[in-house]
Amino acid sequence: MARAHVQALALVDCNNFYVSCERIFRPDLARVPMVVLSNNDGCVVSRSNEAKALGVKMGQPWFECQSLAKAHGILALSSNYALYADMSNRVMRILGEFSPHQEVYSIDESFVDLTGAPNLRALSYAMRERVRMWTGMPVCVGIGPTKTLAKLANHVAKKHPRSQGVFNYNALNDAQKTALLKRIPVSEVWGVGRKLTQRLLAHGVETVWDLREAHIPSLRAEFGVVMEKTQRELQETPCIELEEVPADKQNIIASRSFGSMVTELPVLKDALSTFVANACAKLRAQNSQAAVIQVFLQTNRFRKDLAQYSPSMAVPLPQPTHDTLVVNRWADALCERMFREGYQYKKAGVMLSELSPVTHQQGDWLEASPPGHSKLMQALDHLNARYGRGAVKVSTQGAYQGWQMRQERKSPNYTTDWDDVPVV
Repeated sequence: MARAHVQALALVDCNNFYVSCERIFRPDLARVPMVVLSNNDGCVVSRSNEAKALGVKMGQPWFECQSLAKAHGILALSSNYALYADMSNRVMRILGEFSPHQEVYSIDESFVDLTGAPNLRALSYAMRERVRMWTGMPVCVGIGPTKTLAKLANHVAKKHPRSQGVFNYNALNDAQKTALLKRIPVSEVWGVGRKLTQRLLAHGVETVWDLREAHIPSLRAEFGVVMEKTQRELQETPCIELEEVPADKQNIIASRSFGSMVTELPVLKDALSTFVANACAKLRAQNSQAAVIQVFLQTNRFRKDLAQYSPSMAVPLPQPTHDTLVVNRWADALCERMFREGYQYKKAGVMLSELSPVTHQQGDWLEASPPGHSKLMQALDHLNARYGRGAVKVSTQGAYQGWQMRQERKSPNYTTDWDDVPVV
């Protein structure tokens, strides 16, 4: 009887993704230390290797980096989400050509099932080369028998130059695996964050090998079934399946910090109208409807010199819906009820919950079903898909600009706007 193939899952991860997206269209920045900032140009969310070497930390507020940036010429850019999403889609489509089984895990990571494929190392280099040639994006490939070990292999591929961007854990013998896992700190394991690392250290678990060999019943009793699954994955027993079709979201949240403080009710309503439109578009994309809407407002909790007020209110809808117009009326009413004069609001948001498929409709004996706008919503989604998000809006959107996200350092939309397409 032929021996079954050992599962070979490849995690392909884009290197310094946001920074790399910017450098693709600006080759002159190839060796310049640079960072990409979060919403409102607040914190560092992506760093070039040069910026990392200078000591810039992930998540560090940009104002803390001013002296370092001035001394070393660090370039900071605002996040360009349209560009990043488009580049991500291009990379993921290319990776999908190498296997019929793919899970797009995040905007810059994808699991690709290469089980049974011959010469995995050569195939991995072929993936890297095609992505690099067709998009300009640098990627690293880690291969393992489980998703957790594939993530760990990708870490090795990134950190060790000798790997040349590809590391196949499956190709190691038992002694090599043991030596490798004993060298890697437990903090590098997928899903083990800073707090979990401290708890594991208190139990004498310092390396990946320590976690792999820990007493399973004791580990489960202290940390739960998720940690047990992680441990078994490190022991090469697959416990986390490849999700080729993303599961429908159970809640949808649309929120954002404002570019400047908001003190007027009409401006808050304008912002919430945009959030409702985005949330309902996501709702319709997964063919769902919401039964509950929650609206929240927040002042700036970091400004101790300002009065604080952070109300939140949720109501059940008369009928589950995905209609932007219907949900927007409820968001307006909740905003009016919560709004208080004299406060400076920094953030607002909408959450849609108790989601169900649109095919599940339950009538009400006492209240007639509200008139729907299904065809109108379909037309709205089609036009926005064709001409760009926000091309067609509800009339209450876009009247005020004061709340809009601050993006003073944003690059052009090179791939999603005809006016910004690079000319050679």
